Amino acid sequence: MVGVSKSSNEAERVTLNVDLRKEREKGTFDVDELTYLIDGGKKKTEERRELVEFFIKDPVFREGVPMEYLSHAERYEEAVRKSCLMFRKINDWMDYKKTGGSVDLYQALLGGMLGSAILKDGTPFALHYVMFLPMIMGQGTLEQQAYWIGRAWNCSIMGTYAQTELGHGTFIRGLETTAHYDPESEEFVLNSPSITAYKWWPGGLGHTANYAIVMAQLYTKDVCHGIHPFIVQLRDEETHMPMKGIKIGEIGCKLGMNGVNNGFLGFENVRIPRSQMLMKNSQVLKDGTYVRSLSDKLTYGTMIFVRVAIVKGVSACNLAKAVTIATRYSAVRHQSELVPGQGEPIILEYKTQQYKLIPNIAQCLGMMFTSTWLWDMYNAVTSELEQGDLERLPELHAMACCLKAVCSSDATRGIEECRKACGGHGYMSSSNLPITYGLATAAETYEGENTVLLLQTARYLLKSYSMAKGGAPMPPTTSYLADGNPSRLPWSNTTSSLLKAYREVARALVSETSEKVEQLVAAGTIPELAANQYSIQLAQCAEAHCRLFLVEKFWETVKNSKVSQPLKKMLTHLFHLYAVYYLLKQLGLFLMYSNVKVSDVSSLEEWQDSLLSAIRPNAVSIVDSFDICDEILSSPLGAYDGDVYRRLFDEAMKSPLNQKPVDASFEKYLKPFLKSNM
Repeated sequence: MVGVSKSSNEAERVTLNVDLRKEREKGTFDVDELTYLIDGGKKKTEERRELVEFFIKDPVFREGVPMEYLSHAERYEEAVRKSCLMFRKINDWMDYKKTGGSVDLYQALLGGMLGSAILKDGTPFALHYVMFLPMIMGQGTLEQQAYWIGRAWNCSIMGTYAQTELGHGTFIRGLETTAHYDPESEEFVLNSPSITAYKWWPGGLGHTANYAIVMAQLYTKDVCHGIHPFIVQLRDEETHMPMKGIKIGEIGCKLGMNGVNNGFLGFENVRIPRSQMLMKNSQVLKDGTYVRSLSDKLTYGTMIFVRVAIVKGVSACNLAKAVTIATRYSAVRHQSELVPGQGEPIILEYKTQQYKLIPNIAQCLGMMFTSTWLWDMYNAVTSELEQGDLERLPELHAMACCLKAVCSSDATRGIEECRKACGGHGYMSSSNLPITYGLATAAETYEGENTVLLLQTARYLLKSYSMAKGGAPMPPTTSYLADGNPSRLPWSNTTSSLLKAYREVARALVSETSEKVEQLVAAGTIPELAANQYSIQLAQCAEAHCRLFLVEKFWETVKNSKVSQPLKKMLTHLFHLYAVYYLLKQLGLFLMYSNVKVSDVSSLEEWQDSLLSAIRPNAVSIVDSFDICDEILSSPLGAYDGDVYRRLFDEAMKSPLNQKPVDASFEKYLKPFLKSNM
């Protein structure tokens, strides 16, 4: 039994699809055992299932007309309605459990699983919890926290986080919004000096939030002190009308996340009290004297938190949904004749279909296991920061950057593979694959564009390589850079060879690119231009570093997990497939820098084929272990019972065009046109 993987709204209406039942019977391991491993234990699984049931069963969240048939304005109104209901429901949950709100609770309701069942296209409340509150907690003084968190936590005000501008995104130092301090009135005066200075993209900014944390260039005594955070009231708390000098609105339709209410914001001589600059780290005294923070690195915290959350809550979750839908559909859909005269097999029997899906199943697990390590490190480093210890912050920042970039890119590519693996039916909105793709690909850009993040990690790698050459102690994630010249033993299809090959590729890329940059600098090129000259290779270094980390954490989890032998065997196959799959995808690099030779490629391809065959009987069981209920999957192709075709037909009948036998356009346009041609 797989928890709430069946519809939790009703008992199964039909018998399980016979092919899907056969696939489940082929499984060689206990599905719940893998679920417990993913969740971090049986207790956590039970808690998650209870949370899902509590929210999913509430009929107030059920849709009348499917979201895709609503207008843009109607989508926003529905997102606000459901968001208000959901956060009232959170209070009911806390009363029921007699506990306060937890990070896990808000991650579940704002992430790609439970939250997506209630708010398919995102919530305009997200940044209130993900950025507004964490920024106050991380950057506000105790007095500021006492005042603002009380108001924000119970949602008597609604906040957002306004950093990105129309003309500047990832380059934070280039932001144009200004905040000049006026010592006579003890106020900051905010202005948008040009159209490119308008804040652009913040979620909830359009028509939802009435406050924002605004990142602006701080000026005191005619000196610019760089970017600092300010709490600014945007709308009247009673009428919701924009405050004086505030120019605000919504930016329009997007590829996805149209319930998030992304907005724009401009300032014209907007005055706020001195007390509304967040001053935990840097301060402005009454006379305008600026007191600098001990370290500018202390402002990293909130951005890192969001990037950490993206790896699991967005990338892994959305890919897990997509691969569950596509794998179950592939166990139901019959197509063509593999052997003439023997009937149409399920499409999961085709090797090409296995190649599309099973590596993405493995990839989900790799992301999930790695995200657990990243979350643990984030919590540890955050505690160290509170004690003034900044030593591990650069390492965490570098890992969060590259993992966010690589995992969001992998997930987006994987979801598109899953959509195509479902043929034409995957193109339908009702499959939930298009909207899942839209949610996943957005993460490739927000909270740091992926290429820029890879280059930030690469900068850290250049410094680390320089330290390694000097014999300095190395952080755990870059210790491989001090390995020296690797030995080139003959290749073998083993775990140790795979791990060694990934280390060799990462180290060689970093060392080779570092030497090239250093040579340019030695020849008189300034370091920034030298880095730009080799920025393609530097991004490649960061990706190789990240892939090595994903491979190592995947294997550590498999090796150290205390699970049954059948599950351990299957997890080992999945790890090997993940590592071999990306080795073959980046074969040129492995031929150049590792002990893989051209003569080994055929053996590696055969290993990949054999791994696909070994995992294939467990494919449905593995996605069942992701334990995603029908309401979260929200797809007729991926329902637990496999009743694909009836569900597809039911979804088609929800179209407004099917509510009447003849549409009004016939009399208005089509009939006159047809008659005119007679």
